[in-house]
Amino acid sequence: MIELRNISKSYRLHNHNRHTVLDNISYTFTEGVNTGILGLNGSGKSTLLKILCGASFPDSGTVIRRSSISWPVAFSGCIVGSMTGYQNLRFISRIYKSDFKKDKQFVEEFTELGDYLNEPVKTYSSGMKAKLAFALSMAIGFDFYLVDEAFSVGDSTFRQRSVDLFKQKAKEATLIIVSHSISNVRELCSKALVLNNSKLFEHSSLDDSIAHYQDICKLSDKIGA
Repeated sequence: MIELRNISKSYRLHNHNRHTVLDNISYTFTEGVNTGILGLNGSGKSTLLKILCGASFPDSGTVIRRSSISWPVAFSGCIVGSMTGYQNLRFISRIYKSDFKKDKQFVEEFTELGDYLNEPVKTYSSGMKAKLAFALSMAIGFDFYLVDEAFSVGDSTFRQRSVDLFKQKAKEATLIIVSHSISNVRELCSKALVLNNSKLFEHSSLDDSIAHYQDICKLSDKIGA
């Protein structure tokens, strides 16, 4: 379980004003309920994920965590460029007290990076680095996996493998997914929340949440036209 109690978060702009992305948000994510978070670019979705996992702190409010939570899947900030792929994996496995041999086999098979895993990550292409970051995130066993637009990683074949892996993980863990792809949210989530104007909206059904998000997108297109 992850409980948000009256969470607010703002950022200072160049003109010294503050922009609020989360305004007094309260919600409880329960295990077994895969949840999508829908919102326009800049609405605060990624900020919310970072607060959920503890990578960022709210200005006010409380986060109560009673489950293990991943960092955002495919986030490359967890990787040290001067270390090899294997060294990064060993470091992360030790931190989370995970089975290195099992994690190693998974990363080798899923990334298909071969001998590059013996090379410093700073020599990787952006696509190779993204694949490694994705695999490192998914190798460790968590109660909750936070997914921030991970479907954009790699080519179409790798993206499909990613979706298949999420489906497999969902049998034993819970997904919280930020994605602009409504089809991915429909496929992997049983409910969705809508983040708009710094507020988090919950609806009685997945279809209602998607309809709300689509209305927001249409309004945004009209304003931008």
